[in-house]
Amino acid sequence: MLLIRTIGRFMHLDRHLPYFLRGRVVTGFGRGGKQLGCPTANIEEPVVEALPTDFPCGVFYGLARVDGEQVDNMVMSIGWNPQYQNVKKTLEVHLLRKFDKDFYGSMMDVLILGFIRPMAAFNSLDELRAAIASDIAIAGKELEQCDRQALLQRFFQ
Repeated sequence: MLLIRTIGRFMHLDRHLPYFLRGRVVTGFGRGGKQLGCPTANIEEPVVEALPTDFPCGVFYGLARVDGEQVDNMVMSIGWNPQYQNVKKTLEVHLLRKFDKDFYGSMMDVLILGFIRPMAAFNSLDELRAAIASDIAIAGKELEQCDRQALLQRFFQ
């Protein structure tokens, strides 16, 4: 049995987790790395549209891998990003390992394990950067407590 912790109880999220998805990495808005110092991999739109209709928007943590390689810790957002008033729902993954190059066009496997917080608009980019830093710290702590080997065997074989 896998034990999954969810930071914030939100709607009926527990029945969705863990949630596994696979999609191609596409070009995003170009804000994550440039404006926020947090590069993200945007997942193609059909994958976002295929999420369960009651899957909430917000910031999540979990595991991901690019092109079947190493499995990395990640933090991600799902939603319309109120900070930038997006009109299109996106799924943006930030891997907690530095990559030397972009991987647009690559396939990414994503395992969502827990919810951190709902999406929010902030008063400044500095506040948003601070929230992202907090999200990354929370994700790291939560992922230290999960049964990584069981998750790898179940979802990444």
